[in-house]
Amino acid sequence: MSNYVENYLKETVTIAETVSKEEIEKGVEILKEVRKREGRLFILGVGGSAANASHAVNDFRKIGGIETYAPTDNVSELTARTNDEGWETTFSEWLKTSRLQEKDVVMVFSVGGGSETTSLNIVNGLKLAKERGCKVISIVSRSGGYAKQVSDACVLIPVVADDRITPHAEGWQGVIWHLMVNAINA
Repeated sequence: MSNYVENYLKETVTIAETVSKEEIEKGVEILKEVRKREGRLFILGVGGSAANASHAVNDFRKIGGIETYAPTDNVSELTARTNDEGWETTFSEWLKTSRLQEKDVVMVFSVGGGSETTSLNIVNGLKLAKERGCKVISIVSRSGGYAKQVSDACVLIPVVADDRITPHAEGWQGVIWHLMVNAINA
């Protein structure tokens, strides 16, 4: 057990030393801009990343002063859309109803960032965001997937252990959004 704990913490240090500070700073500038122009922040995530999105909504609203929402916070609407329209469009249709517009920002928390076969609701939400001229911030791991391809700021959590990609990615989502939400007030 002590080897596992030691390795995990060493991996955490490696991530801290190698994660892109420039991409974090880009994300902070985008967040400052959205607050200044009174746009909204929409945070997309599934699984553990959805839980992180919910927590981040609170922080960006309360600490950051940005009107912020996550579609996964309304389970009734999410499951109704899944049942009636399919999982793939849950986020894009929710964003359409929210009247997503150019002055808004979409933030993605995801381990893989979405692809043609995974997290299609994230991919379709991002496609809509780009169609509407929104800035995109992502905090992802692995190769970054579709989110990395379309992001204006992409914080890529380095893979330091293949068997711990998800815990590091989801743990670091919290580190990065907490850094960002406090940096916009610095």
